[in-house]
Amino acid sequence: MTVSKKWVFASLAVLFLFLTGATATLRTNGSSSNVETEMQQSSKNSTMAARWNEHAVDDPEAVAAEVQASIYMNIRNVTERRELGYFSCGTGNPIDDCWRCDPNWQKNRKRLADCSIGFGRNAIGGRDGRFYVVTDPNDDDPVNPKPGTLRHAVIQEQPLWVVFKRDMVIKLKQELLVNSFKTIDGRGVNVHIANGACITIQFVTNVIVHGLHIHDCKPTGNAMVRSSPSHFGWRTMADGDAISIFGSSHIWVDHNSLSNCADGLVDAVMGSTAITISNNHMTHHNEVMLLGHSDSYTRDKQMQVTIAYNHFGEGLVQRMPRCRHGYFHVVNNDYTHWEMYAIGGSANPTINSQGNRYAAPTNPFAKEVTKRVDTAQGQWKSWNWRSEGDLLLNGAYFTPSGAGASASYARASSLGAKSSAMVGAITSNAGALPCRRGRQC
Repeated sequence: MTVSKKWVFASLAVLFLFLTGATATLRTNGSSSNVETEMQQSSKNSTMAARWNEHAVDDPEAVAAEVQASIYMNIRNVTERRELGYFSCGTGNPIDDCWRCDPNWQKNRKRLADCSIGFGRNAIGGRDGRFYVVTDPNDDDPVNPKPGTLRHAVIQEQPLWVVFKRDMVIKLKQELLVNSFKTIDGRGVNVHIANGACITIQFVTNVIVHGLHIHDCKPTGNAMVRSSPSHFGWRTMADGDAISIFGSSHIWVDHNSLSNCADGLVDAVMGSTAITISNNHMTHHNEVMLLGHSDSYTRDKQMQVTIAYNHFGEGLVQRMPRCRHGYFHVVNNDYTHWEMYAIGGSANPTINSQGNRYAAPTNPFAKEVTKRVDTAQGQWKSWNWRSEGDLLLNGAYFTPSGAGASASYARASSLGAKSSAMVGAITSNAGALPCRRGRQC
């Protein structure tokens, strides 16, 4: 081997270590009420979703193998980003460092679709479609939405990257049913979805929700709602989640500010998988996040969700997340508040907690990070729950379990964790960003 080749391989090794990062020290039943009684989507939408979900849901082993391969692929991707001048703003947050350095981000919005990490990293949203500009905040008719409204944008069949012309508050009369291959991008303006219904992602694939304030969501339903240009149907009562993911795959929820909804902030149920929930700021809510429909719904055994770089903040009580079945990678989040517990589960989920910062409340009876819900120790002691490199503060403690099966944790690993010492910097800009056009975000 020549000296130059040795130098190249050494450089790649250093870059690999940089990428992977250092790893340092319910609803009791899921929501299933929101199924259209006709149980139909348009034929194009159903076929598209089925094609993607077929591979996303059934084989977590394949996803685990892909994660390992993608670590090496990232070496090439990072080199390309350096050549473009986008590589790093010095935050240590790989999502933000991918796009926020660009002062012309508003002219290169679709670059965001190349910046996801974790199990939802292949969610491209509306990357391959045209831009749709929302000009009208009204939601007067959920069956026949006006052009220029958010509802009219997200029900279209073709891929679309949805942006907003100005600041607006959108009060939805009924659930916003998002079709496949859509990005809702709130950067550059101040968009609130509030005081009405909120977002439902049901039986679709490839959706990105970024940069929104979603709060004070209310139960709605018992009404007709359109889900595509060719289909509308009767909706039963919705629970009032900020974002409900139902039977869907390749979903990325990033940089949103979520609070004070009637039920969950982000719920994923009924065979949903290939999901990343990242960079969100969650506050003032009881049951924060439900992942998995019910203990008896075994199709959720294939669920894979990454929860990364979020700030679980003031006024939260429990379920950050609450998991059933499936594989969950909880990595580099900042938990500054809970009243009951942070991470809970039932029905033998695999939980891989790495590089998080857990600050326990002052209540001496609520110091435990973890909670096995309605399960005897004789059952849960075999569940694979681990804490690796987490920072436990103010008396916080994580109760691990299981034999540490490597195959199980491989299915619950989706990116390299950074040191818990970096969590403050990584999550400092969690939530909807105050981006303005013409300036670096």
